[in-house]
Amino acid sequence: MESVKGKHLVEIKNKKASFLYFLMQTYTAGIVLCGSEIKSIRAGKSNLNDAYCSFRNGELWVMQMHIAEYRFSSYGKFEVKRDRKLLLNKKELRKLEAKSKEKGYTIVPTCLFIDERGWAKLEIALAKGKHSYDKRESIKERDTERDVKRELFR
Repeated sequence: MESVKGKHLVEIKNKKASFLYFLMQTYTAGIVLCGSEIKSIRAGKSNLNDAYCSFRNGELWVMQMHIAEYRFSSYGKFEVKRDRKLLLNKKELRKLEAKSKEKGYTIVPTCLFIDERGWAKLEIALAKGKHSYDKRESIKERDTERDVKRELFR
């Protein structure tokens, strides 16, 4: 029910991340949710635009990820922008922590989705920041792709 031919029915993307950063490696992490947060995600009521990841006591946390309150929830109210723990294995955590301490690298969430088992997963990426001239290149590439598509459909 959740996926149709490899596509997820609920897929919330962070489009800003690919514009602001070079995405080096991607990981799929589980996310610890409470109350009716999963129902809000299934309804598509979340936002990754201002979200970022950081380490605290050897654990990876996602900060500033907005998950709206579920409308029909009668109990278990939660803070919409609370810090949420991410679940990865120790090897991946150690590797990410070492890389994120290097200058210029950060960890950004790129996509939030529901997998085939019904679990909420967050795709995160080890990223390196772009300079302004790199961003201009991205805009130029996007515009040329758009022009090519227009010519094909004329």
